[in-house]
Amino acid sequence: MKILSIDTATNVCGVSILENKKLICSLDTNTGRTHSENLMPMINEAFKKTKLSINDINLIVCDIGPGSFTGIRIGVATAKAFHDSLSIPIIGVSSLESFAYSEKENISDGDYIFSIIDCKNDNCYYALYEYKNNCLHDIIAPKADNIDNLKDISIKYYDKKIIFVGDGVNIYKDKLKVLFPNSNFSNNFLLNSYNLGLCGLNKFNSNNFNDVLPLYLKKPQAQKQLEEKMLKNFNV
Repeated sequence: MKILSIDTATNVCGVSILENKKLICSLDTNTGRTHSENLMPMINEAFKKTKLSINDINLIVCDIGPGSFTGIRIGVATAKAFHDSLSIPIIGVSSLESFAYSEKENISDGDYIFSIIDCKNDNCYYALYEYKNNCLHDIIAPKADNIDNLKDISIKYYDKKIIFVGDGVNIYKDKLKVLFPNSNFSNNFLLNSYNLGLCGLNKFNSNNFNDVLPLYLKKPQAQKQLEEKMLKNFNV
C-alpha cells in the first residue's frame, strides 16, 4: 500500500510518501509562505522524486488539527479533493494522536500517553490515550484549556506512569513534573508527516476512522475579535 501523508497543522508544511510502513520520500518546508502556495508543489515534487503519481496512491492521511486554522483547512480540503476526484480513501489523524503514536516504539500495552501542544499564554491542547492491542484509545478526548487546569486530571492520574509528548512538554515541563511526579517526558517536540502516515495506516488497518473533518478546539482569533466587536456594539 502506498500512502500520501499531508501535515499542514503547524508552520511547517510536510509531505511524505510511504510504502506500507517504509518511508520512501519526506519533504518539509517553513518558507514563510502560506501552505496554499507550498502544498501542491511539494506533493508534485514528492511524486517526481519517487517516480510515482497520484494514481499510484492507495491511501491519503491528513492532519485534522488542532493547530493552524488555515493550515488545517488547506490540508483537509486537498485530501478531500483527491478523494472526491479519484475515490482514494482518506484518514484524518489529530495532531495529538500523531504525537502519541510517535512514541509507539517506547511504549507497552496498557501505557498512558499524554499529548500536549502549546497554544500560547499558558493555554494548551491536550489529550490522554491508553495504548492497548496496538491501538491508541481516547481516555480524555482532545481539549483546549489553561495549563493550570490540568491539576484536576492529575488528581485522578497522580500515581499513574504517563509519557508526555508534544511541543508543550518543552514549555510546561516544570509544571507537569509537579502535577504528575511518576511520569516520563519525551524529547519529541515536532510533528512530522511520516509519523502521521504511520498512525493513519494503523487506523486504516484497524478500521478505526470516521469522516475527515477539521478539529477546531478553539475559535479563530479573527472570529473572537468579531464577536467581541459585535457584543460591544450591541451593549452600546
